[in-house]
Amino acid sequence: MRDKTQTNSAAPGDRLIRAGAIVFFAGAVATLVTVAPLLLGTTPFPAYMFGLSMLMGVGFLVAGAGVLRSVAAGRLQARSDTP
Repeated sequence: MRDKTQTNSAAPGDRLIRAGAIVFFAGAVATLVTVAPLLLGTTPFPAYMFGLSMLMGVGFLVAGAGVLRSVAAGRLQARSDTP
């Protein structure tokens, strides 16, 4: 049985990290699917590859913001725990 007195143990930046990872890997998979025919020489370089790399960059930045938020919350917690 779950203890209902416990607060949510997830770090403040966990949602951002998870969302950023999903966006990043979605962009990475889309990039790989797009690049496979390019490497085989069956299609010219698509113009939307820049957009896919931007999608990966946005995912990376969102995940980085989550990491920074978690670090900041940890430092705040450490400060409040010291006498």
